[in-house]
Amino acid sequence: MKAIVATGQFLGKYFSLFVLAAAAVGYFQPSLITWVLPYINYLLGIIMFGMGMTLKKTDFADVFKRPKDVIVGVCAHYLIMPLVAFVLCYAFRLPPAVAVGVILVGCCPSGTASNVMCFLAKGDVALGVSVGAVSTLIAPVMLPLMLWLLAGHWVKIPTASLFVSVVEIVIVPIVLGVLVNTFFGKKVHKVTQALPLVSTVAIILIAGGVVAASNKNGDLLTASTLIIIPVVMLHNLLGYALGFLFSRLLGMNHPKSRAITFEVGMQNSALGVALAMAFFSPMAAIPATLFSIWHNMSGSLLASFWASKQKSETKMPNAEAVTTQ
Repeated sequence: MKAIVATGQFLGKYFSLFVLAAAAVGYFQPSLITWVLPYINYLLGIIMFGMGMTLKKTDFADVFKRPKDVIVGVCAHYLIMPLVAFVLCYAFRLPPAVAVGVILVGCCPSGTASNVMCFLAKGDVALGVSVGAVSTLIAPVMLPLMLWLLAGHWVKIPTASLFVSVVEIVIVPIVLGVLVNTFFGKKVHKVTQALPLVSTVAIILIAGGVVAASNKNGDLLTASTLIIIPVVMLHNLLGYALGFLFSRLLGMNHPKSRAITFEVGMQNSALGVALAMAFFSPMAAIPATLFSIWHNMSGSLLASFWASKQKSETKMPNAEAVTTQ
């Protein structure tokens, strides 16, 4: 079991590099990884089951202890990211197939990695977990609704089918994970230690499969697709900035604002990939794939910056105390 945990930590540490490697395999040798495409929904279900296994009663209790903070976080998430995506699609004049993918990412619930980044950044982890849990639980309604409102004039949005799919591949696995953890927590403790490894491998495989499917005609790296890279970067960075600003304007302290920042800026991009592949096109899944790579890199950098800033701020009073004595 120690080897499995260590392998999971290693893959997590160099996650972005492994995703890029899988993408390279998908681009240059697509036949090696296209086998994963029929299993994307199942892989995402495993990831969501793992998320459910990490949730505890206290995570849901916190929602009722401070509902205002949670509501602010959830509202910020479902307002900022979809609207920023919509504006970027118009600003960069993205083709419909790509635009729906960008907006789809913006309409997804918070990403599971946001809680890790919040912890590293010395943010309010309990608030982050609660916001992430609520944004995920209401995703079957919010995702189809926001996507229909913002992307419906580009392509037809199958709202009812999207609702059913989100329930099947997100809500059901999470609920099962919560139930297993609640009733069999001690018995399955060793199994839960392997879940980070399984989730990481699943996302890496999904990324490679999406690139392989998108490059079927050898036209992935064109001017119209390369423009997705700066769009994805701006989408994520503006999400961080506006999430932080929004929470500070509403009077939240720094730890709370850091939590909201990550919950807004980091998306469940794996869900975006699965839905894009199921209802739209492989090209629509490219924004979510790139987002998965980029938001882990940017989130790590932002978390490191805030953590180092926190250390320097806590040292300052001690230094002042020494000089005054």
